[in-house]
Amino acid sequence: MAASSTFVAADGTGYEIQMGRWSRILAPRFIAFAGVASGDRVLDVGCGTGNLSFALAENSRIGAVVGVDFSSAYVDYARSRSNDPRIAFHQGDACALAFADGSFDHAFSMLVLQFIPQPELAVREMRRVTRPGGTVAAATWDARGGFVAYRLFFDTAAAIEPGAMERRKRMYTRPMSRPGELESAWKSAGLTDVVQDMVTIRMDFASFADFWAPNEGKDGPIAEYVGTLSASDRVRVREGVERAYLDGEADGPRSYTATAWVVKGKVPG
Repeated sequence: MAASSTFVAADGTGYEIQMGRWSRILAPRFIAFAGVASGDRVLDVGCGTGNLSFALAENSRIGAVVGVDFSSAYVDYARSRSNDPRIAFHQGDACALAFADGSFDHAFSMLVLQFIPQPELAVREMRRVTRPGGTVAAATWDARGGFVAYRLFFDTAAAIEPGAMERRKRMYTRPMSRPGELESAWKSAGLTDVVQDMVTIRMDFASFADFWAPNEGKDGPIAEYVGTLSASDRVRVREGVERAYLDGEADGPRSYTATAWVVKGKVPG
């Protein structure tokens, strides 16, 4: 089962600091792109700490939202945040969803497919559990070309510490994160009316300390890398990234764009 996810997950609070605060901004824009205005049951695959599920449930015309995530720690955190009886969270595998065919009106996945070694299998599972005529939609970061905060870190680290180069290559070439990959996967899964586009948000940091704090945690690819460094290398990388963040100016707020690839398609029938 461990092969179904490469994302390092420790606890929900850590994920919220690392990515949850940005997924809350992305979620409503992703939903608007998908064009889903109603549905008796909607599935959120790779729900993490629940931000997409909660955004979906803000629509009173959504009858129920079921979130599934590989990490039991994230599922527990999402449950602790929920007081809406329409929302349920379960631990599960995106590549082997524990639902019958056609169980949902729509299936969504946000910021998770790039961390699944066999993402095509997860896409087929999303299609399988969605009824004919329902929408299957996903979003993944454009890590190579559109995720400025991650590029700032990995480009800088790779110039300082040799081991970062391999991490950098892995980050920029994750599956389903490059032009056309989502569209191709949706069409290969037999989905129709497939549309791929881009959605851009801004990531606003109050200071370098705010930018760096998630890297000292245990969640996500940057923290995973930083955790492998010796004390001296960690200082060198941190100082280099700080210089890149400051750009010769005083410490303070910075705002970086982050672009996600988004795709949607219909289950035929």
